Amino acid sequence: MENVVIPCNLKPPIPIIPTKTGNPSEFSPKPTKLNTPFFTESRSKFPESHLDSLCKNGRLNEAILALDSIAERGSKVNPGTYVNLLQSCIDVNSIELGRELHARMGLVEYVNPFVETKLVSMYAKCGYLDDARRVFDEMRERNLFTWSAMIGGCSRAQRSKEVLELFFLMMEDGIVPDKFLLPKILEACGNCKDFRTTKVIHSLVVRCGFSGSLRVNNSILAVYAKCGKLNWARRIFENMDKRDLVTWNAIISGLCQKGQIKEATRLFDAMREEGTEPGLVTWNILISTYNQLGQTDVAMGLMRKMESFGIAPDVITWTTMISGFAHNNRRGQALDLFKEMILAGVKPNEVTIVSVVSACASLKSVDNGLEIHAFAIKIGLMDEVLVGNSLVDMYSKCGELEAAEQVFDTIEDKDVYTWNSMIGGYCQAGYCGKACELFMKMQVSDVSPNVITWNIMISGYIQNGDEDQAMDLFQRMEKDSKIKRNTASWNSLIAGYLQLGEQGKGLGIFRQMQSHCSSPNMVTMLSVLPACANVVAAKKVREIHGCILRQSLESKIPVANSLVDTYAKTGNMKYSRTIFDRMPSKDIITWNSIIAGYVLHGFSNVALDLFDQMKKSGLKPNRGTFLSVIYAYSISGLTDKGKLAFSSITEDYGIIPGLEHYSAMVDLYGRPGRLREALEFIEDMPVEPDSSIWEALLTASRIHMNFGVSVRALDHMLELEPGNYLTQRLRVQADALVGKKSEKDSKTKKLEKENVNNRYLGRSWIELKNRVHTFVAGDQSEPSLYPWILDITERLSKYSSDNGICFEEEEKEEVSGVHSEKLAIAFALVGFPRRAQAIRIVKNLRMCRDCHETAKYISKAYECEIYISDSKCLHRFSDGQCSCRDYW
Repeated sequence: MENVVIPCNLKPPIPIIPTKTGNPSEFSPKPTKLNTPFFTESRSKFPESHLDSLCKNGRLNEAILALDSIAERGSKVNPGTYVNLLQSCIDVNSIELGRELHARMGLVEYVNPFVETKLVSMYAKCGYLDDARRVFDEMRERNLFTWSAMIGGCSRAQRSKEVLELFFLMMEDGIVPDKFLLPKILEACGNCKDFRTTKVIHSLVVRCGFSGSLRVNNSILAVYAKCGKLNWARRIFENMDKRDLVTWNAIISGLCQKGQIKEATRLFDAMREEGTEPGLVTWNILISTYNQLGQTDVAMGLMRKMESFGIAPDVITWTTMISGFAHNNRRGQALDLFKEMILAGVKPNEVTIVSVVSACASLKSVDNGLEIHAFAIKIGLMDEVLVGNSLVDMYSKCGELEAAEQVFDTIEDKDVYTWNSMIGGYCQAGYCGKACELFMKMQVSDVSPNVITWNIMISGYIQNGDEDQAMDLFQRMEKDSKIKRNTASWNSLIAGYLQLGEQGKGLGIFRQMQSHCSSPNMVTMLSVLPACANVVAAKKVREIHGCILRQSLESKIPVANSLVDTYAKTGNMKYSRTIFDRMPSKDIITWNSIIAGYVLHGFSNVALDLFDQMKKSGLKPNRGTFLSVIYAYSISGLTDKGKLAFSSITEDYGIIPGLEHYSAMVDLYGRPGRLREALEFIEDMPVEPDSSIWEALLTASRIHMNFGVSVRALDHMLELEPGNYLTQRLRVQADALVGKKSEKDSKTKKLEKENVNNRYLGRSWIELKNRVHTFVAGDQSEPSLYPWILDITERLSKYSSDNGICFEEEEKEEVSGVHSEKLAIAFALVGFPRRAQAIRIVKNLRMCRDCHETAKYISKAYECEIYISDSKCLHRFSDGQCSCRDYW
């Protein structure tokens, strides 16, 4: 153990309150004359033994009357008798009688330190520490008992900083704490995380010979553990000759706080081997830690094991488990555990009720919430503001605003959370007007709105489409209310704009946030990264990644997962894989993101290899995993293996497939042209097919030129979405190919007359030199591009074998002019030839076959990569090939 030298003149770390040594303070009240009955001569000569008798019998009022009688006679009281009277006030916790005695302190024959110490103790133990401190400061002489009384009072009141201040003053006074006082001072060190003072006290303990005190050693050990100094704590622990349950609890708790749960569990087993049986506190420490780490099953196993050892779980055990399940998305089990707790006869406390009501709110289970509300009333917990707040929040989230209002109105001592919950409930339900009314009432109430209140209002307005009002509040909060915006304020605006589809405005607010020196957090990054998940925003993603590194957020699993996903969607699988490989721990979302990324880029074999690695790591696949796996088998042409994977979703993992899985299966049958099986699969589906199912069949029938199946698929799509102009256009073309006059022809012409189809002109976007350029089909703004495009078309015609029998979303170039993606590619290669190693384009419609072949040819002829993200998939063209394998 490191030796610490005690300095001769210890200086306290905080200002010292000087000791007063003058005349008695005016604080000491003057004796007051009580309205007393007439006293006979015999009553005026009470012996002090009679005063003691009155004290013992609790007749303090009579004792004070007797003191007044003594004063009238001009007599004095023995100090011991006066001390006994003060002790009686402590015993009955009567500050009023204590003050009466203090006012009569002049009756004491001589006031010694013991009398003054008892007076300090009386004020402290009755809960009047400021009065105790005034008496303490006026004392001319203080001994160890005086300091112990004052420090003990501050310790009981959790005034830890004052305890440490008094400790340094005590040492300056030349008084050394004993082994009974040291644990209280050490407890204050632990509360303040004061490692430096703890080292000083530890040295003092060694020099004063208190090292043999188990209680003192336990206190030092506990402080080192609380301060996170586990090496110091372990040395104390290992050098202790005696250990009790408190010792083991302190070291195990310290290990748990630092996340060293394996070592904590090892010591938990070791204590039993050494003959110390874990107590309820020990079990609760481990159970709580496992819950905090998300390992609720392990925590539950410990609770059952504890019961098998004959230790019944208390309210803390049950509450910890319920809270653990609720916070780890196992809210149904949290409710079941609450019912089990009630059956076990354990009465919940307010934290239990708050945890289980929170679970009801997340599940939107108003029926369970009502039952718990009734139970809280029954056991008398409705006066607790925490319980009322949780019920307001629960009813609001369940859409039961009337019930929320009723609870809100019954809460007498509303705090800021009460108001925020009710205002948030109105905003969430879309009643921003009522939220604003309550917000204004709050401003004139005893509880002022805080930054969270303003953020709720901003978020409520923008999520309900009123971006102007949201921005007005955002600007007013600092000007009018002098409330400084925090990161969540900016996040509310950013998320709101992105939710409204205003990516440009959202990213603009993000840039303003950085310029205002407001540090983005994990929530910010999880909002802005998905907004950049397209190939045109590749550079923006790298900038955001830099911001993530500067804020040290890359170690956060959700942020790293979002980076893996976003880089893949912007066409940069190399960066995506690098981040994946560097992640020290991975969850199911991590694996799903990287597997989906490789499927998106057409690397199906890599995706399937990663799927095998994921299973070997012990993670179970979920719905998202299987969706990517089926598509990977589809791309690889492994139809039978894809069928087995689909069957295993339910048979092996108990997961009910969603419509997205059925759509992937149609794709699996459709790629090799097994259209009959695809149709049979759709007919046998246990759920009604949606547009995505028929669209997958349409893609397969178009690729394999089975136009009869195309017409059938289009008919179903039109039934589901009768106003979809693109589907109607495709139906007209498909009918023409099968020699059938379309019944939809007249409707299509009407739509064309109304110019509705203008929205479906082909548009492409490309970013070059920090500027996004937009091209429309037939665009004449860059005439210099046309000779180059004509040259490419002529060169490509020598290799083209297109028979022209197809139908497309976009008008042929003979009608609409050169398609937008060709113009964008030409713009990149002609205008910026040195920057054209990777061309990134976003298009609003599905690419036509001719443009697809052109992009393949250019990628080989110009030795470049071309990424085109159309309405159906991401195409990565390289060396004359496309990642979609000509199926899109």
